[in-house]
Amino acid sequence: MMETIILAGGRGTRLSEETHIKPKPMIHIGGKPIIWHIMNIYDTYGFKEFFIALGYKGEVIKEYFLNYCNMHSDLSISLKTGEINAYKKCPHDWKVHLVDTGSDTNTGGRILRLKKNLKGETFMLTYGDGIANVHLKNLLKFHRSHRKIATITAIRPVARFGEVKFNVNEVVEFREKHQIEAGWINGGFFILEPSIFDYIKDDDTDFEQQILPRLAKDNQLMAYKHDGFWQCMDTLRDKLYLEGLWKKNNAPWKIWES
Repeated sequence: MMETIILAGGRGTRLSEETHIKPKPMIHIGGKPIIWHIMNIYDTYGFKEFFIALGYKGEVIKEYFLNYCNMHSDLSISLKTGEINAYKKCPHDWKVHLVDTGSDTNTGGRILRLKKNLKGETFMLTYGDGIANVHLKNLLKFHRSHRKIATITAIRPVARFGEVKFNVNEVVEFREKHQIEAGWINGGFFILEPSIFDYIKDDDTDFEQQILPRLAKDNQLMAYKHDGFWQCMDTLRDKLYLEGLWKKNNAPWKIWES
């Protein structure tokens, strides 16, 4: 089973309305933490083993998974002995490794700290605040076809505002939010070879600003272009947008069965 790292240790300062009491991956969309949504995306394609790189308020994520099965089960509890019996199977057969990677460690450093926990094989990596309907099996097929160290999923973000086109001062077209026609950006959902660790020096290494440019310079970085849905949850506006899609039963990232 291929392993998946989820970076879940950042402070999420732009969502301070909620992150003052919980880490960003634990902010709810549709009554479930966004990390639950991310893990369901991977589960849909058969990827069920996760290494969650903890940092800021990591104990909240630990508590969530420690209680996960019991919270989804009917329970009998002996108050005298403390014995607990669950009468419903856990809804997921995930294997979840919760690893403290430091409160102030940079993204590359968090990956490096997990080296000792991994099998030493190809692995997946994503962020704990981004969701998409990326076809992960096609992503993996693409990665295996080029034999490079790293594959990045490139996306074109949705424009924040509608676009107005003019003929002098006359409006000739008004288009609501649409994908930007040019300019691909990092959408996460990486696949990496173990040799990626040769590029990471220490806790202070920034994966995005230091490692990805070096990989590109060495011709070791390929892009899987994803034209479908993608959205990160950086701000309260983003959270409300995702919450609205979920409530309308129009969440493109929900590719799993209920």
